[in-house]
Amino acid sequence: MAAGEEEEGAAAAATAGEGKEAGNGGGYDGKCAFCRIARREEPGTALLPCQYEDLVCFRDIRPGAPHHFLVVPVEHMGNCKTLKAEHIPVVKRMMEVGKAVLQRNNFNDLNDVRMGFHWPPFCSISHLHLHVLAPASQLGFLSRLVYRINSYWFITVSVMQMSFLVGFQLQAENVMSF
Repeated sequence: MAAGEEEEGAAAAATAGEGKEAGNGGGYDGKCAFCRIARREEPGTALLPCQYEDLVCFRDIRPGAPHHFLVVPVEHMGNCKTLKAEHIPVVKRMMEVGKAVLQRNNFNDLNDVRMGFHWPPFCSISHLHLHVLAPASQLGFLSRLVYRINSYWFITVSVMQMSFLVGFQLQAENVMSF
């Protein structure tokens, strides 16, 4: 991650938070690279076929594996730390898109796939994006560090879903105790 990308991500996060909470559908942020890509304003980025109109998929510019795709909501959303219960369906659709793009690219061993999010502050662009990497068994040394399962900087979708469930259970227990 270059310093310039971090600054761009921070600027995008700040802009996304203006007027709307960054975790909710934030519309469009012209300073956000992923907002521009999602609206086909970046001619250098080819969008791949996607079964949902509210998501786009494209190849990562710095692939960490032979197949490395990003699945991104069209509407600006903050990073994975801002997700709430109402975002679970979006995350599930993002995973479906990731699996479908791998299969369209003749990769069918879904047991050798890594899907997850960089955990802030370790994301270069503060617009929700799911990394889809395959085969995970062929990640290089540096990529194994950058996309290390459930580290301080990368969290898998399954752990994110578990944290949602635990959070909901704790919220329900707190409501019950009042």
